[in-house]
Amino acid sequence: MADIVYLTEEGFKNLKEEIEHLTMVERPKLSKQIAEARDKGDLSENAEYDAAKEAQGMMEMKIAQLQATLRNAKIVDESMIDTSHVQIMNKVKLKNIQNGMVTEYTIVSEREANIKEKKISVETPIAKGLLGKMKGDKVDIQVPAGIVTFEILDISI
Repeated sequence: MADIVYLTEEGFKNLKEEIEHLTMVERPKLSKQIAEARDKGDLSENAEYDAAKEAQGMMEMKIAQLQATLRNAKIVDESMIDTSHVQIMNKVKLKNIQNGMVTEYTIVSEREANIKEKKISVETPIAKGLLGKMKGDKVDIQVPAGIVTFEILDISI
């Protein structure tokens, strides 16, 4: 059984749009490139044809992976999210005890992670260390730079 992928409505919509773009725009482009390369003659020594076929294979694999993700996706109803403890789709305000820096992250699925938007994957060490913890808890988390102690200042949606 495949792993369930939790997505927001926006993430689900974006995934569907990406699949549609690949199948309706990119796939026909590659088919056209293959046909053009095929028309140039001998396929045994046609690097353009080989490159286009390889790109087609990679794209078909990506489409298949995205479709599998879509099949296993569960949309999270934000109105049902509990903020009494940290879980996926929560926004968590943290204070780094060592340097006093305050930061805020939203814990999302691997698929929706985007550090520029302060959305971290549920699979990251920080998210894993925070899951199940409550407001006011102090948590020691192993990160690449060593162990960092965070205090959970707030949990919201």
